[in-house]
Amino acid sequence: MARKYIDCRECPSDVNCTVALSADSDSELLEAAVQHAVSVHKHADSPELRAQLKSLFHDGTPPVEAPRA
Repeated sequence: MARKYIDCRECPSDVNCTVALSADSDSELLEAAVQHAVSVHKHADSPELRAQLKSLFHDGTPPVEAPRA
């Protein structure tokens, strides 16, 4: 099973979020990402949000340096 991650630094936000999440399964990462998006970024949990988040998954682990904009 390959590690996956999602990195908030890739998406501009009003709070300049620097959180990156990683997990060993898509389902675990998706649940953590949805919880973060809802609680921190005030998004509504929806099928569209879940699809958008899943499209931002990467293989591996998050880089130490922020991704270039």
